[in-house]
Formats: sequence, C-alpha cells, structure tokens
Amino acid sequence: MSNNVYEDVFGIESGGRDSEHVEMMVDIYESADVISDQDFRTNTQQPLKQTGSGSLKTSPRPTPVCLVLLCFLLLTAVIVLSVYIYTNYTRETKERDQLLTNMVNITEERDQLLTNMVNITEERDQLLSNIVNITEERDLLLTRVKDFSSEKDQLEKRLSSEKDSLMKQKDQLQQEKNYLKFLYEQDGWFYYQSSFYFISSEEKSWSESRRYCTDRKADLTIINNREEQDFVKKTSGGAFVWIGLTDSAKEGSWKWVDGTNMTTRFWRLFEPNGHRGENCAASHSSGWADYPCNAKFKWICEKIAF
Repeated sequence: MSNNVYEDVFGIESGGRDSEHVEMMVDIYESADVISDQDFRTNTQQPLKQTGSGSLKTSPRPTPVCLVLLCFLLLTAVIVLSVYIYTNYTRETKERDQLLTNMVNITEERDQLLTNMVNITEERDQLLSNIVNITEERDLLLTRVKDFSSEKDQLEKRLSSEKDSLMKQKDQLQQEKNYLKFLYEQDGWFYYQSSFYFISSEEKSWSESRRYCTDRKADLTIINNREEQDFVKKTSGGAFVWIGLTDSAKEGSWKWVDGTNMTTRFWRLFEPNGHRGENCAASHSSGWADYPCNAKFKWICEKIAF
C-alpha cells in the first residue's frame, strides 16, 4: 500500500504536466481510504487473543502511523505543487514582462511609423501643392508662349508687308531720283553725295547769287568737310565762287546760310582779314577768303536731293 502511495507521488514529480497534480491528489486520497478500510477490517475481523494471564488483549491500532504518513504525503504534494506553481508563475511573469516590453517597443515603433507617415503625408501634400503651382505656371507660360507666337506671326506679317511696301517706295524713290537727276542735269545741275549742285557761268554779288539759288529751292553751298571742299575747288576750276558763309549779322561770327555756326575752316593764310567791310566768303583753289558782299563772283548752289 505504501509502495503505491510513493509510486503515485513519484509519478506526479516525473510527470510535470498541469493536469497531473489533480490525479496525484486523487491517488493520495484513494490510498488513504484503502489503508483506513484495511485497518478497519483488520480490527473488526481479528479475533481476540487471550493472554496467559487470562485477560483479552487487542493488537495496537496503526491509525496514527497512517495519519502521519498521510500528512507527510500531503505536505510533499503541497511542496511539489508550490514549487510547480511558483516555477510556472515565475516563467509566466517573465513571459508577461517580455510581452509587455515587446508591446512597448511595438507601440514605440508604431508611433514612430505614424510620425513618419504624417511627415511623409505632409511632404506628399507639399509636393502635390508644388506640382499644382508648377502646373499652373507651366499653363500660364504656355499661354504666354502662344500669345507671343501669335504676336510674332502678326509682327512677321506686318514686317513682311512693310518691307514689301518699303521696297516699293525705295524703287519708286530711286526712279524719282533718277528722273530728277536727269532733269537737273539737263538744266545744268549735277549730283554729288545726295545733293544737286549748280555752278554759274556768270558773276553776281553774294546776295544776288543767293537769290538765284533760293528761287530754285536751293541755297549757296555749305562745306562741312574736306571732301566737299575738294569737290567745290574741282567744280569751280580754281575760280573764285561765292559760298553760303557770312558774318554780316555780327562781325567776326561766321555762320552758314542755314543758321549753323562754322566749325570746319579752310581759310587762306591771313584770312579772314575783315578789310573794307568784307562780310561774305568766297572759295578759291587756295582756300577761303572774305570779300565785300557786293563783289562779283560766280557762285555754287546746293539743293538736298531727298
């Protein structure tokens, strides 16, 4: 019987499962019941023995021993269960702490992911806003390009039209120029550097010479550079000719007939000398000289062609 009890206890210790502690308690209580039943049967069925002294003696009852054994077994079972429960509790506590730690880490990772998602969402929204702005700017630029292209086409058409018109005007002016040149040359005028010139064959005073030119919508020639001076000298053949230069308005202040001041000078040596009221200029092969305006010289008229 005791062997059965120990075997039951050892079976509980070797099992190690959560459900075996119940079976162990059942086996212990069953073993205790068997022992109590056998003791009862022994005590009831055992005949009274008669001692030599003639009195009846009964065998000692084993109940206290069984109770001690039962208590020992119960204490052992309680210890084993306590150890088992403590071990499971410790393991589960560690697992729970580990799970809590993992949960905290996962929560932090989740929060970090949510933060990243918010940041990415904001960046995405900003990019979308930038795309919208760029698209609007692109559309505006495309519209402006279309407008510029349309304006360009219109300007090119106008330019082409005006170019054609100017070419026609140029051809017409060239024809008129050639015709005027022909007419002036027929009347004794000749063309040089965009002007028509006329050199007289008779001699008159400076005022009469100028009147002859103005009657023909011209005036006495104005000399602005060395080329014109050489042209006048060559055309006159070295003779004295009146030119459109005078200081009759203010002595010593020489002006051309168009009112401009004299800037280019081709005076002969010691000229102008201002003798005898010499207020009008004449050109000679050696240069300019001042003479009285009533002196008689040939003259040169100049008319701007166009």
